[in-house]
Amino acid sequence: MQNVKTAISIQKSLFDQAEKIARRMKVSRSRLFALALEEYIHRAQNQELLEKINAAYATEPDPTEKNLRHKTRKTHRRIVRGEW
Repeated sequence: MQNVKTAISIQKSLFDQAEKIARRMKVSRSRLFALALEEYIHRAQNQELLEKINAAYATEPDPTEKNLRHKTRKTHRRIVRGEW
């Protein structure tokens, strides 16, 4: 994988905390920042997926789907009761 060098500006307190964590993890600051960014991107993608799923289930089913659900429930009840 190709690496790209970049420069960022962050608050000194955040830098100091990152420095401590990197030392504790025995990784470079660059690696720590890359791991943090990967995690942030992963969470953002998961959030976007969750929003899409919620949007898909938020809409009321159309009449055809309602009718199909009703028939399916009715058939399922008969199967469970042994009437099938």
